[in-house]
Amino acid sequence: MDLKSILSPIAEDMQLVDAIIRNRLCSDVVLINQLGEYIVNSGGKRLRPAIVLLAARACGQQDQQHALLAAVIEFIHTATLLHDDVVDGSDLRRGKDTANALWGNEASVLTGDFLYSRAFQMMVDLESMAVMKTLADTTNTIAEGEVLQLLNVHDPEVDETRYMEVVWRKTAVLFQAGTRLGAHLAGADESLQKAMADYGLHLGTAFQLIDDALDYNADVKNLGKNLGDDLAEGKPTLPLIHVMQHGTTAQVSLVQEAIRNGSRERMQEVLEAIESTGAIAYTSARAEQEADKAIAALAPIPESPCKSSLADLARFAVSRTF
Repeated sequence: MDLKSILSPIAEDMQLVDAIIRNRLCSDVVLINQLGEYIVNSGGKRLRPAIVLLAARACGQQDQQHALLAAVIEFIHTATLLHDDVVDGSDLRRGKDTANALWGNEASVLTGDFLYSRAFQMMVDLESMAVMKTLADTTNTIAEGEVLQLLNVHDPEVDETRYMEVVWRKTAVLFQAGTRLGAHLAGADESLQKAMADYGLHLGTAFQLIDDALDYNADVKNLGKNLGDDLAEGKPTLPLIHVMQHGTTAQVSLVQEAIRNGSRERMQEVLEAIESTGAIAYTSARAEQEADKAIAALAPIPESPCKSSLADLARFAVSRTF
């Protein structure tokens, strides 16, 4: 089950979204054009705009308005990535140098600001107060999630509840907004919008859980970033939290020290602790629970190829290796 096949019902819509993204990235400031073009060609999966398109089509959308919304969601997501890479000091994403590694932190932050503001310009074109309110609330929640994650860095006392709060605010909420608004633009009633919102929330949560697991068990060539980046940044993600809850005294001490110091120096020992405590299996199981909830949320949605793709996407989210 590959992503291209899953997204085949919206292939033409995705091409339109790419065209909108390229058109709306255009600026008379040369550096924005250069950096923007680099981002567009960086090989992202475009999952967030894809679920907007699928949700809208599954709810009966007939025109192309949802393509503009999908581009807005992608701009917001890309802005968060630019800011994240600066905060985290990352130099590799999707197998390529990060924008901040090439152009510097200042250019990355300011281009991220440009993308945020351009996204809100595009929202105005949709002429929907519901879209404006939802995405204004969503971007605010994402910012809060970023700050919460910053507070968690180098803190080995973070538990699963605190971790999941960051996952919801930082990642899942944009999935949730995208699917709800896709249904809204299609004219779906509140019950279907709620179903789509629930789907997006659980899909986004599953996606992030697998991302955090892959940081410790993926093939680096597939992952597109450095293995153990989260550990180097002192982020207490679920695999590490599980070790601290279920490991031996020595393993707990090892992981706590690694989080406090933000170091890969004892990476092999950390990986062994993760393996022996079943931390990856636990994280994957939690992700599968979320994927099952996402699929269950689709029950009220009429049967269609796009509904099937939404279900397949939830399964893909937890089976992927990149």
